[in-house]
Amino acid sequence: MTTEESTSERRTGGCLCGAVRYETAWPPLLTAVCHCRHCQRQAGSALSVIAAVPFAALERTGELTTYEDSSDAGRAVHRKFCGTCGSPVFTETPDSMAQGMIFIKAGTLDDPKDLAPAVHFWTSSAQDWVVIPAGVKKLDAQ
Repeated sequence: MTTEESTSERRTGGCLCGAVRYETAWPPLLTAVCHCRHCQRQAGSALSVIAAVPFAALERTGELTTYEDSSDAGRAVHRKFCGTCGSPVFTETPDSMAQGMIFIKAGTLDDPKDLAPAVHFWTSSAQDWVVIPAGVKKLDAQ
């Protein structure tokens, strides 16, 4: 599916306190897991599950705070979170925006039940106890 294609299905989500809400086209363009140290720190967990959706298909309300991070390659990573409760909600990169997509932190979806990550990034940083399912694509970096 390209970012120009649309779907009639929609999904909603938001931050922990409800100050930030969004609605987007579904299914996502990609669902992935990132094991990089920056995502681990931001998520406060061993990994971050993300769903890439078309930026043009995303409607959002509420104020977001942006932390400008950088990748190991020195590229900008804009981590957007609720300034009230601190929930990470979106991630944008110049590459993703050039491709017309934005990454939703999957834990913010109101209904995340059918997520099936197709790829795991930065597995070189994965915690030893994390088991990646057989048949799922693994990349040491991104």
